[in-house]
Amino acid sequence: MSRFTIVGAGQSGLQLAIGLLGDGHDVTVISNRTPEEIANGRVSSSQCMFDKSQSFERELGINFWDDLTPPVEGISFTIPHPEVAGAKALTWASRLDNVARSVDQRVKMPRWINEFEKRGGTLVFEDAGIDDLERYVLDADLVLVAAGKGEIARMFDRDPEKSPYAAPQRALALTYVTGLAPREDFSAVAFNLIPGVGEYFVFPALTTSGPCEIMVFEGVPGGPMDRWAGVTDPAEHLAISLDILKTFLPWEFERTANVKLTDANGVLAGSFAPTVRFPIATLPSGAKVLGLADVVVLNDPITGQGSNNASKCAKSYLESIRSHTGQFDAEFMQEAFDSYWAESQFVTAWTNAMLSPPPPFILNLLGAAGGIPEIAKRFTEGFNDPTDFAEWFLDPVGAEKFLADASARAAA
Repeated sequence: MSRFTIVGAGQSGLQLAIGLLGDGHDVTVISNRTPEEIANGRVSSSQCMFDKSQSFERELGINFWDDLTPPVEGISFTIPHPEVAGAKALTWASRLDNVARSVDQRVKMPRWINEFEKRGGTLVFEDAGIDDLERYVLDADLVLVAAGKGEIARMFDRDPEKSPYAAPQRALALTYVTGLAPREDFSAVAFNLIPGVGEYFVFPALTTSGPCEIMVFEGVPGGPMDRWAGVTDPAEHLAISLDILKTFLPWEFERTANVKLTDANGVLAGSFAPTVRFPIATLPSGAKVLGLADVVVLNDPITGQGSNNASKCAKSYLESIRSHTGQFDAEFMQEAFDSYWAESQFVTAWTNAMLSPPPPFILNLLGAAGGIPEIAKRFTEGFNDPTDFAEWFLDPVGAEKFLADASARAAA
């Protein structure tokens, strides 16, 4: 049995902690907020989790909301017509093989904290700093940092080779609402790409008051969707959300006739630079700690992979710990990160590609998806397993071949 201390009580920290408890280890989680503070606080993410990530929760028996959460059954994709107001230049939709789900972290994390303690874990409430990390490393075989902000997160240096952006690429906003008219056919992440303006996607979720929909706005900095600076009033936040839809996406605005905010804390706005950091931080004493999830790989939410990455990182680190027989030294830390990066690099590459103006071969694929269901289906399933994108969506040669093959199959 080994002793682990995990700083951060979010998706990755708690998932890993509960997994380690199941393997018989001594685990302490450090949280800067109590379950009550989390439940009564502001929303922190949009967290649409696809089936592969959900499977890790099922393995640990912590998927407590499957019967309560409205399912996300597919992906729809729309680009407005650049010259005809209110018209669509491109639109299509495809079902997922297995549904995605979104559970508000204000619902999930308090329940997971209680479950962690119920299974024998030790919970400490404090706002950890570097001096606290020095104390933790004296008592633990491995200290992991899953808190993505603040003093300790800044100890992890940016990896410039893996981080092409030094500044935020989108002005971000979340709006949790009820009363949104459902999509026809099936529920989905309804993704809208407005060239030069930004992106908007919306999908069903479970929040503290029950089922809801989460609106996600991604505005190009300085553009007409970048309207969130200085907005603190929730009613104003909702009004801006609706005005953006009315201006750029009238088919989405039509769904909002009866919307209301879920609660005064159901809004969030901000921005950050997508960043990959080196996984090991060295304390003043020379001791080393390992970064986890957003601390080391922080992607823009444009592809909806944040909580999925956190879950996959926790699963990957758990497997690395299970297969390790020596000390949890710097060599182990680097190997554990490298194992995670072997998969997460494809998520980062895909996400960064979506932040840039799409090259012709991607536009050709997305356009063809409207008439060739095989292309739409493969793109949709890529949200569950983004490693597949490397073979076709991110490779001009692979894209051309897949488009030709899929077109031939469709014609036949």
